[in-house]
Amino acid sequence: MANSLVIVESPAKVKTIKKFLGSTYEVDASGGHVRDLPKSTLGVDVENDYEPKYITIRGKGDVLAKLRKEVKKADKIYLATDPDREGEAISWHLMKALKLDEVKDKKVYRISFNEITKNAVKASLKTPREIDINLVDAQQTRRILDRMVGYSISPILWEKVKRGLSAGRVQSVALRMICDREEEIEAFIPEEYWSLEAQFKVPGSKKPMTAKFHNDKNGNSEIKNKETLDAILETLKDETFVVSEIKNGERVKKAPIPFTTSTLQQEASKALNFSTQKTMRLAQQLYEGVEVKGHGTIGLITYLRTDSTRVSDEADKAAREFIADQYGESYAAASDTSKKNGAKIQDAHEAIRPTNITLTPVKVKESLARDLFRLYQLIWKRFAASRMAPAVYETTSVKLTAGGNVFTTAASRLKFDGFMSVYTEADEKDEKNQVISKMEVGQEMELADLVSAQHFTQPPAHYTEASLVKALEEQGIGRPSTYAPTITTILARRYIVKENKNLYVTEIGEVVNDIMKEWFPSIVDITFTANLEYLLDSVGEGQMEWKTVVRNFYPDLIDAVNEAKENLEAVHIADEVSEEICEVCGRNMVIKYGPHGKFLACPGFPECKNTKPYLEKTGIPCPKCGKEVIVKKTKKGRKYFGCEANPDCDFMSWQKPSIEKCPDCGGHMVEKGNKLACANEQCGYVKNK
Repeated sequence: MANSLVIVESPAKVKTIKKFLGSTYEVDASGGHVRDLPKSTLGVDVENDYEPKYITIRGKGDVLAKLRKEVKKADKIYLATDPDREGEAISWHLMKALKLDEVKDKKVYRISFNEITKNAVKASLKTPREIDINLVDAQQTRRILDRMVGYSISPILWEKVKRGLSAGRVQSVALRMICDREEEIEAFIPEEYWSLEAQFKVPGSKKPMTAKFHNDKNGNSEIKNKETLDAILETLKDETFVVSEIKNGERVKKAPIPFTTSTLQQEASKALNFSTQKTMRLAQQLYEGVEVKGHGTIGLITYLRTDSTRVSDEADKAAREFIADQYGESYAAASDTSKKNGAKIQDAHEAIRPTNITLTPVKVKESLARDLFRLYQLIWKRFAASRMAPAVYETTSVKLTAGGNVFTTAASRLKFDGFMSVYTEADEKDEKNQVISKMEVGQEMELADLVSAQHFTQPPAHYTEASLVKALEEQGIGRPSTYAPTITTILARRYIVKENKNLYVTEIGEVVNDIMKEWFPSIVDITFTANLEYLLDSVGEGQMEWKTVVRNFYPDLIDAVNEAKENLEAVHIADEVSEEICEVCGRNMVIKYGPHGKFLACPGFPECKNTKPYLEKTGIPCPKCGKEVIVKKTKKGRKYFGCEANPDCDFMSWQKPSIEKCPDCGGHMVEKGNKLACANEQCGYVKNK
C-alpha cells in the first residue's frame, strides 16, 4: 500500500511520475488552482486591510474530495506543483484547502523539479522543503492587483463604451504600446537619401567588385539629396581609384545562449510562424511528457516558464561530451566556470533545454506530431549550439579613395563553422562572401561603373507577437508566464488584429486606449508598471511586505475610478440612429459595433434582420475620381481610407487624405500626426497643419 502521496498540477504528469516512483507512492493531480477569488465580487476586503476571500473553484469539489481520501491513507504528502511563484501558490492553496497545515500525524513537504525525468523527480524527494511563503505572497499580490484593476475599470468601459470590454494591469499597457507605435507610424514622414556604389573590374571574374561610398573629403557620410550626390559625382570625374588601406583579420561569432520563455516565443514566431499561445501549448506538452518510442512517456524539455539562462552542471557536462563525441573536440565550447548571478531570477530555474541531449531530433521524430517535433528541434538545436565553440571568419576590409572620397568594401570567409553547424537564427542575414581580388596598398583600380539609387527612410515596423514580447521584456512589463495570455486577451477583445504577423489597432482598441490614457494614466504608464513588477519581485525575495504594495496602489486607483464614473462621458460608438433607411421595413437603421467594427442594423430585430456595411463619410473628395472618400475596414478590422466608387475607383490610403493639394507637385496630401505631407514620397513636401 502506498504510504506517500505526491500531488502535481497536471494530470498529464501523473502516469510519468508514477512510473518513476513505484508502488509505495500514489500520484494525483490538482488540475491547476483549486481556490481563487470569487468571480461575482472583488474578493478583497478593502475595509479589513485587503484580506483576500478565497473560495473553492467551481468544479474542483470532486478533485479535493478525492485528494482528501488520498491524504487520509498517506503518511507523507509531497506538494509537487510547478517550480515558479504560480506553482508555489497552488501548493499553498492545496495545503489550505486540504487542511494539511492542521494535520499532526502526517508530514507535509514541498518539492519541485525543473524537468520531469526519473533523476530529477527522485532527487527532489531527497531535498524536500517548506512552502516559500514569499513566492506565495508575490503571486497573491499580483492576483489581487490584477483583480482590482479588472473589476474596478472594466465596468466603466461597459457603461461608457460597450459591454464585454475589459481593462487589465498588463494588457492595458501592452495595448498602449501598440497604439503608440501606430501613432509613430502614422506620423512618420519619410526622408530622402541616396546610396552610391563603385563597381570595379576584377581580372578573371565576370562579377565586379563593389565598394560603397563611405565619406567625402570633408568627412560627410550622408548623401541626403540629388544635389549632394551630383556634387560627389563631380569630384569623381577623371579621378583614379586607389587602394588606400587593407586590413586582414579574424572575426569571432559567439554561440547563442539557451532559450528563455521570451526568446523561445520570439524565435518560434520568426522561424516556425507560431503564435505565442501555440508555442506555450506545445512546450507544455514537451515538458509534461510525450510517448517516445523505446523510452515510454518522458518529459523532453525543462520547465517552460523561465527568465534564466542558467544550465545545470550535469546538463552542461553531458552536452559538451555529446558534442565532442558527435562533432569532434574542437566543436565543444571551452569550459566556462563563471556563474551568472541574477538576483531577480529564481536561480533554481534553468534555461529551456532538452532533458536529454542524446535524444536528438532525428531519434524522436517518429514519435512526435509535426509541430511538436519542430518546436523540440528548435529547442534542441539552440541548446546544443549554446554549448559549442564560436564560429570564426577570416575578414578582409579595403578602403579606396578617389578625389578625396572614401569607398569601402569587405569580405569574409567562414574559417570554422563551430555552433553554426547546428543552428542559425531565423532572421540572421547570410554573410556576404564577396570575392576580393589580391590587392596592394597604392594599387590603382579599374572602374567599371558608378551606381546610385534614391531611397527613403522607413517608419518603425508594426509590432508582431515576437517583437511585442521582446519590447514587453525589455521594458520590464509582465513576466514569462504573462506574455502569451496578455497578447491572447487583447486579440480576443478585438482591441488589436493580426494580419501577416503584424499587429494593428482596431477602432475599439483606440477608444479604450484613449480612455485609459486620459482617466487612468498610471495604469498604462510603462515606467509605473515596470516599477510595480519590481516591487512584486521584491515581495518574492522577502524584501517587502505584500500588503504594503496593495495599500499604496488601491487608494489612487479607486480615486481615479470614482472620478471617471462621475465625469467620463459615454462614448457613442454603438446604436446611434443613422439617416440610412432600411430598405426591408422602412425604419431608420442604427449604427452598431461588432467584432470587426461599425455596421448598420435594423432596430426591428428580430422581426427584421437586415444589416449592411456602415460607410463613414469624411467629406473629402477622392483624389482620383472626385467622389467621396469613406472610412473602410479590412476583413480583420484594420482601418483605411478608400473611394465610395470602389470597385470602379481603386483609390486607397492608410493615412487620411486632405482636401489640400501639394503646392509643389499638385498631388494629394495626407495627414501625418500634426503635419500634412505629400503622398508622393518623390516630392517630399511637408507642412504643419
